[in-house]
Amino acid sequence: MASSGEEASAGSPAPVVDTGTAPSCPEPGLSPTPPDSTEDFEVLEEDEDDLSELPPLEDVGRAREPPEDARCPEQGPGEAPEAPQEWLDVLGNGLLKKKTLVPGRGAESRPRKGQEVTVRLRAVLEDGSVVEEDPGLAFTLGDCDVLQALDLCVQLLEVGETALILSDAKYCYGSHGRSPDIPPNAALTLEVELLEARDGPDLELLSGKEKVGLANRKRERGNFYYQQADYVLAINSYDIALKVIGSSSKVDFSPDEEAELLDVKVKCLNNLAASQLKLDHYEAALKSCNLVLEHQPGNIKALFRKGKVLAQQGEYREAIPILKAALKLEPSNKTIHAELSKLVKKHADQKTVETEMYRKMLGNPSAGGAPVKCKDKLPWSIPWKWLFGATAIALGGVALSVVIAARN
Repeated sequence: MASSGEEASAGSPAPVVDTGTAPSCPEPGLSPTPPDSTEDFEVLEEDEDDLSELPPLEDVGRAREPPEDARCPEQGPGEAPEAPQEWLDVLGNGLLKKKTLVPGRGAESRPRKGQEVTVRLRAVLEDGSVVEEDPGLAFTLGDCDVLQALDLCVQLLEVGETALILSDAKYCYGSHGRSPDIPPNAALTLEVELLEARDGPDLELLSGKEKVGLANRKRERGNFYYQQADYVLAINSYDIALKVIGSSSKVDFSPDEEAELLDVKVKCLNNLAASQLKLDHYEAALKSCNLVLEHQPGNIKALFRKGKVLAQQGEYREAIPILKAALKLEPSNKTIHAELSKLVKKHADQKTVETEMYRKMLGNPSAGGAPVKCKDKLPWSIPWKWLFGATAIALGGVALSVVIAARN
Protein backbone atom coordinates (compact mmCIF):
# COMPACT_ATOMS: atom_id res chain seq x y z
CA MET A 1 0.00 0.00 0.00
CA ALA A 2 1.10 3.54 -0.61
CA SER A 3 3.13 5.12 2.11
CA SER A 4 1.32 7.91 3.91
CA GLY A 5 3.24 11.12 4.50
CA GLU A 6 4.83 10.54 7.88
CA GLU A 7 6.34 13.84 8.82
CA ALA A 8 9.94 13.78 9.96
CA SER A 9 10.89 16.39 12.50
CA ALA A 10 14.38 16.44 13.92
CA GLY A 11 15.09 17.90 17.35
CA SER A 12 18.01 20.06 17.88
CA PRO A 13 20.97 16.30 20.16
CA ALA A 14 26.18 9.18 21.16
CA PRO A 15 27.54 5.85 20.51
CA VAL A 16 28.60 4.32 17.09
CA VAL A 17 27.02 4.90 13.71
CA ASP A 18 24.43 2.47 12.46
CA THR A 19 25.58 1.02 9.16
CA GLY A 20 23.64 -2.18 9.15
CA THR A 21 21.64 -1.74 5.96
CA ALA A 22 22.68 -2.84 2.56
CA PRO A 23 25.18 -0.10 1.75
CA SER A 24 24.67 1.81 -1.42
CA CYS A 25 27.72 2.51 -3.51
CA PRO A 26 29.29 5.82 -2.50
CA GLU A 27 29.04 8.49 -5.12
CA PRO A 28 32.19 9.17 -7.09
CA GLY A 29 34.19 12.01 -5.67
CA LEU A 30 33.17 11.27 -2.10
CA SER A 31 34.92 8.08 -1.02
CA PRO A 32 34.39 8.73 2.68
CA THR A 33 36.05 6.46 5.17
CA PRO A 34 33.30 3.90 5.85
CA PRO A 35 31.97 4.01 9.42
CA ASP A 36 32.82 1.09 11.61
CA SER A 37 30.26 -1.64 11.09
CA THR A 38 30.24 -2.51 14.79
CA GLU A 39 28.00 -0.04 16.54
CA ASP A 40 29.06 1.27 19.90
CA PHE A 41 26.45 2.54 22.31
CA GLU A 42 28.11 5.95 22.32
CA VAL A 43 27.35 6.56 18.63
CA LEU A 44 24.60 8.17 16.61
CA GLU A 45 21.06 7.00 16.18
CA GLU A 46 18.24 8.09 13.93
CA ASP A 47 15.39 10.58 14.59
CA GLU A 48 12.76 12.69 12.88
CA ASP A 49 13.01 16.02 14.55
CA ASP A 50 13.06 19.71 13.79
CA LEU A 51 16.46 21.32 13.32
CA SER A 52 15.18 24.72 14.45
CA GLU A 53 17.05 24.46 17.77
CA LEU A 54 20.35 23.57 16.16
CA PRO A 55 23.10 26.02 15.36
CA PRO A 56 22.84 27.13 11.73
CA LEU A 57 24.66 25.05 9.16
CA GLU A 58 27.76 26.55 7.67
CA ASP A 59 26.25 27.06 4.28
CA VAL A 60 25.98 30.04 2.03
CA GLY A 61 22.32 29.18 1.44
CA ARG A 62 21.56 31.50 -1.41
CA ALA A 63 24.79 31.88 -3.23
CA ARG A 64 26.15 35.38 -3.18
CA GLU A 65 26.36 37.10 -6.53
CA PRO A 66 29.99 37.61 -7.49
CA PRO A 67 31.05 41.25 -7.62
CA GLU A 68 30.79 43.05 -10.90
CA ASP A 69 34.54 43.10 -11.41
CA ALA A 70 34.63 39.30 -10.93
CA ARG A 71 32.19 38.59 -13.75
CA CYS A 72 33.13 38.03 -17.36
CA PRO A 73 32.05 41.11 -19.33
CA GLU A 74 30.76 40.63 -22.82
CA GLN A 75 33.32 41.06 -25.53
CA GLY A 76 32.67 43.29 -28.46
CA PRO A 77 33.66 42.33 -31.96
CA GLY A 78 37.37 42.57 -32.50
CA GLU A 79 38.15 43.02 -28.81
CA ALA A 80 41.04 41.14 -27.26
CA PRO A 81 40.17 38.24 -24.94
CA GLU A 82 39.57 39.39 -21.40
CA ALA A 83 42.06 38.85 -18.62
CA PRO A 84 41.43 35.86 -16.38
CA GLN A 85 39.02 36.53 -13.51
CA GLU A 86 40.53 37.28 -10.11
CA TRP A 87 39.87 34.97 -7.19
CA LEU A 88 36.45 35.25 -5.52
CA ASP A 89 36.46 34.80 -1.72
CA VAL A 90 33.29 32.70 -1.45
CA LEU A 91 32.73 32.89 2.31
CA GLY A 92 34.70 36.02 3.09
CA ASN A 93 37.16 34.21 5.38
CA GLY A 94 39.88 33.46 2.83
CA LEU A 95 39.48 29.69 3.26
CA LEU A 96 37.42 29.01 0.13
CA LYS A 97 38.17 30.74 -3.17
CA LYS A 98 36.86 30.34 -6.72
CA LYS A 99 38.27 31.49 -10.04
CA THR A 100 36.59 31.16 -13.44
CA LEU A 101 38.75 29.53 -16.11
CA VAL A 102 36.13 29.14 -18.85
CA PRO A 103 32.91 31.23 -18.66
CA GLY A 104 29.52 29.54 -18.86
CA ARG A 105 26.16 30.32 -20.40
CA GLY A 106 25.21 33.21 -18.13
CA ALA A 107 23.95 33.79 -14.59
CA GLU A 108 20.47 32.53 -15.46
CA SER A 109 21.92 29.03 -15.99
CA ARG A 110 23.20 28.74 -12.42
CA PRO A 111 21.71 25.78 -10.51
CA ARG A 112 19.38 26.13 -7.56
CA LYS A 113 19.48 24.29 -4.25
CA GLY A 114 17.60 21.02 -4.51
CA GLN A 115 18.45 20.47 -8.17
CA GLU A 116 20.44 17.50 -9.40
CA VAL A 117 23.76 18.63 -10.88
CA THR A 118 26.43 16.79 -12.84
CA VAL A 119 30.02 18.02 -12.78
CA ARG A 120 33.42 16.99 -14.05
CA LEU A 121 35.78 16.94 -11.07
CA ARG A 122 39.54 16.80 -10.64
CA ALA A 123 41.00 17.13 -7.12
CA VAL A 124 44.69 17.78 -6.47
CA LEU A 125 46.79 18.07 -3.31
CA GLU A 126 49.23 20.94 -2.77
CA ASP A 127 52.12 18.73 -3.92
CA GLY A 128 50.35 18.12 -7.24
CA SER A 129 49.12 14.59 -6.47
CA VAL A 130 45.78 13.84 -8.14
CA VAL A 131 43.49 12.25 -5.57
CA GLU A 132 40.18 12.33 -7.45
CA GLU A 133 39.03 12.35 -11.05
CA ASP A 134 35.41 11.93 -12.04
CA PRO A 135 34.04 12.79 -15.47
CA GLY A 136 30.40 12.76 -14.31
CA LEU A 137 29.81 13.24 -10.59
CA ALA A 138 26.06 13.71 -9.88
CA PHE A 139 24.60 14.96 -6.59
CA THR A 140 21.77 17.03 -5.10
CA LEU A 141 22.89 20.62 -4.64
CA GLY A 142 22.58 21.91 -1.08
CA ASP A 143 22.11 18.50 0.58
CA CYS A 144 25.80 18.26 1.63
CA ASP A 145 26.11 15.02 -0.34
CA VAL A 146 29.67 15.94 -1.35
CA LEU A 147 32.54 17.99 0.05
CA GLN A 148 31.37 21.32 1.42
CA ALA A 149 33.80 23.13 -0.87
CA LEU A 150 32.13 21.58 -3.89
CA ASP A 151 28.58 21.99 -2.59
CA LEU A 152 29.08 25.68 -1.85
CA CYS A 153 30.97 26.66 -5.01
CA VAL A 154 28.86 24.79 -7.58
CA GLN A 155 25.99 27.09 -6.60
CA LEU A 156 28.04 29.93 -8.10
CA LEU A 157 28.87 28.18 -11.37
CA GLU A 158 27.07 28.64 -14.69
CA VAL A 159 26.29 25.64 -16.87
CA GLY A 160 29.33 25.10 -19.09
CA GLU A 161 31.64 27.03 -16.77
CA THR A 162 34.97 25.61 -15.68
CA ALA A 163 36.38 26.96 -12.43
CA LEU A 164 39.29 26.42 -10.10
CA ILE A 165 38.50 26.11 -6.38
CA LEU A 166 41.09 26.49 -3.63
CA SER A 167 39.76 25.03 -0.38
CA ASP A 168 41.09 24.76 3.14
CA ALA A 169 40.88 21.34 4.78
CA LYS A 170 37.93 22.60 6.83
CA TYR A 171 35.67 22.35 3.76
CA CYS A 172 37.18 19.09 2.49
CA TYR A 173 38.29 16.16 4.66
CA GLY A 174 39.23 18.12 7.77
CA SER A 175 41.53 16.88 10.51
CA HIS A 176 40.78 13.23 9.69
CA GLY A 177 41.78 13.21 6.05
CA ARG A 178 40.92 10.26 3.86
CA SER A 179 43.06 7.18 4.09
CA PRO A 180 45.26 6.38 2.31
CA ASP A 181 45.63 9.23 -0.20
CA ILE A 182 44.53 12.45 1.59
CA PRO A 183 46.46 13.31 4.79
CA PRO A 184 44.86 15.12 7.73
CA ASN A 185 44.40 18.89 7.40
CA ALA A 186 45.12 18.79 3.67
CA ALA A 187 44.00 21.68 1.47
CA LEU A 188 42.67 20.72 -1.99
CA THR A 189 42.56 22.37 -5.38
CA LEU A 190 39.44 21.37 -7.32
CA GLU A 191 38.96 21.85 -11.03
CA VAL A 192 35.22 21.71 -11.68
CA GLU A 193 33.11 21.98 -14.82
CA LEU A 194 29.33 22.22 -14.43
CA LEU A 195 27.90 19.93 -17.12
CA GLU A 196 24.19 19.90 -16.29
CA ALA A 197 21.56 21.10 -13.82
CA ARG A 198 18.08 19.58 -13.68
CA ASP A 199 15.19 19.30 -11.24
CA GLY A 200 15.43 16.57 -8.61
CA PRO A 201 13.20 13.49 -8.56
CA ASP A 202 9.57 13.70 -7.43
CA LEU A 203 9.56 11.82 -4.13
CA GLU A 204 5.89 10.89 -4.55
CA LEU A 205 6.71 8.91 -7.70
CA LEU A 206 9.69 6.98 -6.36
CA SER A 207 9.32 3.24 -5.97
CA GLY A 208 9.98 1.64 -2.60
CA LYS A 209 13.40 0.43 -3.73
CA GLU A 210 14.33 3.90 -5.02
CA LYS A 211 13.24 5.52 -1.75
CA VAL A 212 15.27 3.04 0.29
CA GLY A 213 18.34 3.67 -1.89
CA LEU A 214 18.03 7.46 -1.69
CA ALA A 215 17.45 7.46 2.08
CA ASN A 216 20.40 5.13 2.62
CA ARG A 217 22.71 7.41 0.63
CA LYS A 218 21.70 10.38 2.79
CA ARG A 219 22.13 8.28 5.95
CA GLU A 220 25.59 7.12 4.88
CA ARG A 221 26.59 10.72 4.26
CA GLY A 222 25.43 11.51 7.78
CA ASN A 223 27.64 8.67 9.03
CA PHE A 224 30.58 10.24 7.18
CA TYR A 225 30.01 13.60 8.88
CA TYR A 226 29.63 11.89 12.27
CA GLN A 227 33.00 10.21 11.81
CA GLN A 228 34.41 13.64 10.95
CA ALA A 229 32.91 14.97 14.24
CA ASP A 230 30.76 17.41 12.26
CA TYR A 231 27.55 16.67 14.13
CA VAL A 232 25.51 19.55 12.73
CA LEU A 233 25.99 18.35 9.16
CA ALA A 234 25.39 14.77 10.31
CA ILE A 235 22.02 15.81 11.74
CA ASN A 236 21.23 17.63 8.49
CA SER A 237 21.86 14.46 6.45
CA TYR A 238 19.82 12.24 8.79
CA ASP A 239 16.97 14.73 8.70
CA ILE A 240 16.95 14.72 4.88
CA ALA A 241 16.91 10.91 4.90
CA LEU A 242 13.93 10.92 7.26
CA LYS A 243 12.06 13.39 5.08
CA VAL A 244 12.59 11.10 2.10
CA ILE A 245 11.21 8.14 4.06
CA GLY A 246 8.29 10.11 5.48
CA SER A 247 7.23 11.75 2.21
CA SER A 248 3.85 10.79 0.80
CA SER A 249 3.78 8.40 -2.13
CA LYS A 250 1.54 7.70 -5.09
CA VAL A 251 3.18 4.31 -5.56
CA ASP A 252 2.19 1.12 -3.76
CA PHE A 253 4.96 -0.51 -1.73
CA SER A 254 5.31 -4.22 -1.02
CA PRO A 255 5.45 -5.42 2.62
CA ASP A 256 9.19 -6.06 2.20
CA GLU A 257 9.73 -2.49 0.97
CA GLU A 258 7.71 -1.11 3.88
CA ALA A 259 9.87 -3.14 6.27
CA GLU A 260 13.06 -1.86 4.62
CA LEU A 261 11.89 1.74 4.90
CA LEU A 262 11.09 1.25 8.59
CA ASP A 263 14.52 -0.29 9.17
CA VAL A 264 16.27 2.70 7.56
CA LYS A 265 14.05 5.09 9.52
CA VAL A 266 14.99 3.49 12.85
CA LYS A 267 18.69 3.62 11.98
CA CYS A 268 18.43 7.28 11.03
CA LEU A 269 16.58 8.11 14.24
CA ASN A 270 19.15 6.26 16.36
CA ASN A 271 22.06 8.02 14.65
CA LEU A 272 20.28 11.34 14.92
CA ALA A 273 19.87 10.89 18.69
CA ALA A 274 23.58 10.11 19.01
CA SER A 275 24.47 13.31 17.10
CA GLN A 276 22.11 15.35 19.25
CA LEU A 277 23.71 13.92 22.39
CA LYS A 278 27.11 15.06 21.11
CA LEU A 279 25.71 18.60 20.84
CA ASP A 280 24.03 18.40 24.30
CA HIS A 281 20.59 18.79 22.72
CA TYR A 282 18.98 16.54 25.31
CA GLU A 283 15.31 17.26 24.66
CA ALA A 284 15.74 16.62 20.93
CA ALA A 285 17.70 13.42 21.60
CA LEU A 286 15.00 12.23 24.00
CA LYS A 287 12.36 12.82 21.33
CA SER A 288 14.44 10.86 18.82
CA CYS A 289 14.79 7.92 21.21
CA ASN A 290 11.07 7.92 21.94
CA LEU A 291 10.30 7.82 18.20
CA VAL A 292 12.48 4.72 17.87
CA LEU A 293 10.82 3.07 20.87
CA GLU A 294 7.38 3.73 19.38
CA HIS A 295 8.34 1.40 16.51
CA GLN A 296 10.64 -0.94 18.43
CA PRO A 297 10.07 -0.91 22.23
CA GLY A 298 12.96 -3.32 22.70
CA ASN A 299 15.54 -1.35 20.72
CA ILE A 300 18.62 -1.56 22.95
CA LYS A 301 20.40 1.45 21.48
CA ALA A 302 17.36 3.68 21.92
CA LEU A 303 16.88 2.47 25.51
CA PHE A 304 20.54 3.06 26.28
CA ARG A 305 20.57 6.56 24.82
CA LYS A 306 17.31 7.49 26.51
CA GLY A 307 18.81 6.42 29.82
CA LYS A 308 21.90 8.53 29.10
CA VAL A 309 19.78 11.57 28.22
CA LEU A 310 17.78 11.29 31.45
CA ALA A 311 21.00 10.84 33.41
CA GLN A 312 22.47 13.97 31.84
CA GLN A 313 19.36 15.83 32.98
CA GLY A 314 19.82 14.52 36.53
CA GLU A 315 16.77 12.23 36.32
CA TYR A 316 18.55 9.21 37.81
CA ARG A 317 15.38 7.63 39.21
CA GLU A 318 13.85 7.49 35.70
CA ALA A 319 17.10 6.55 33.95
CA ILE A 320 17.99 3.51 36.07
CA PRO A 321 14.93 1.34 35.21
CA ILE A 322 15.41 2.12 31.50
CA LEU A 323 19.03 0.98 31.60
CA LYS A 324 17.98 -2.10 33.57
CA ALA A 325 15.52 -2.93 30.79
CA ALA A 326 18.30 -2.58 28.20
CA LEU A 327 20.61 -4.77 30.28
CA LYS A 328 17.91 -7.41 30.61
CA LEU A 329 17.74 -7.59 26.81
CA GLU A 330 21.53 -7.89 26.51
CA PRO A 331 23.00 -9.03 29.87
CA SER A 332 26.55 -9.37 28.53
CA ASN A 333 26.83 -5.75 27.36
CA LYS A 334 29.68 -4.18 29.33
CA THR A 335 28.85 -0.64 28.23
CA ILE A 336 25.36 -0.82 29.74
CA HIS A 337 26.77 -2.46 32.88
CA ALA A 338 29.26 0.37 33.37
CA GLU A 339 26.70 3.12 32.74
CA LEU A 340 24.16 1.52 35.09
CA SER A 341 26.72 1.13 37.90
CA LYS A 342 27.73 4.76 37.50
CA LEU A 343 24.10 5.91 37.66
CA VAL A 344 23.29 3.82 40.75
CA LYS A 345 26.21 5.44 42.58
CA LYS A 346 25.19 8.93 41.44
CA HIS A 347 21.61 8.28 42.54
CA ALA A 348 22.78 7.17 46.00
CA ASP A 349 24.93 10.29 46.32
CA GLN A 350 22.00 12.42 45.20
CA LYS A 351 19.74 10.89 47.88
CA THR A 352 22.37 11.54 50.56
CA VAL A 353 22.59 15.19 49.57
CA GLU A 354 18.79 15.53 49.54
CA THR A 355 18.48 13.92 52.97
CA GLU A 356 21.04 16.30 54.43
CA MET A 357 19.29 19.26 52.84
CA TYR A 358 15.91 18.28 54.29
CA ARG A 359 17.49 17.79 57.72
CA LYS A 360 18.90 21.30 57.63
CA MET A 361 15.57 22.72 56.49
CA LEU A 362 13.87 21.09 59.50
CA GLY A 363 16.41 22.63 61.87
CA ASN A 364 18.27 19.43 62.68
CA PRO A 365 21.70 19.68 61.06
CA SER A 366 23.00 16.64 62.90
CA ALA A 367 23.83 13.78 60.55
CA GLY A 368 23.91 11.24 63.32
CA GLY A 369 20.25 10.31 63.22
CA ALA A 370 19.00 9.32 66.69
CA PRO A 371 20.25 11.47 69.60
CA VAL A 372 23.06 9.95 71.63
CA LYS A 373 22.42 9.58 75.39
CA CYS A 374 24.95 11.07 77.75
CA LYS A 375 26.69 8.27 79.64
CA ASP A 376 27.48 10.53 82.62
CA LYS A 377 23.83 11.13 83.47
CA LEU A 378 22.25 8.96 86.10
CA PRO A 379 18.88 7.42 85.33
CA TRP A 380 17.21 9.44 88.10
CA SER A 381 18.82 12.78 87.29
CA ILE A 382 16.34 15.59 86.47
CA PRO A 383 17.21 18.25 83.91
CA TRP A 384 17.87 21.69 85.42
CA LYS A 385 15.21 23.28 83.19
CA TRP A 386 12.56 21.12 84.77
CA LEU A 387 13.77 22.02 88.28
CA PHE A 388 13.72 25.71 87.47
CA GLY A 389 10.17 25.45 86.10
CA ALA A 390 8.89 23.53 89.11
CA THR A 391 10.46 26.03 91.52
CA ALA A 392 8.87 28.97 89.68
CA ILE A 393 5.44 27.32 89.85
CA ALA A 394 5.81 26.63 93.57
CA LEU A 395 6.83 30.21 94.34
CA GLY A 396 3.92 31.50 92.27
CA GLY A 397 1.51 29.33 94.28
CA VAL A 398 2.87 30.62 97.62
CA ALA A 399 2.58 34.24 96.45
CA LEU A 400 -1.00 33.65 95.33
CA SER A 401 -1.90 32.11 98.72
CA VAL A 402 -0.47 35.12 100.56
CA VAL A 403 -2.50 37.55 98.43
CA ILE A 404 -5.71 35.64 98.99
CA ALA A 405 -5.11 35.45 102.78
CA ALA A 406 -4.45 39.19 102.93
CA ARG A 407 -7.73 40.00 101.22
CA ASN A 408 -9.68 37.78 103.61
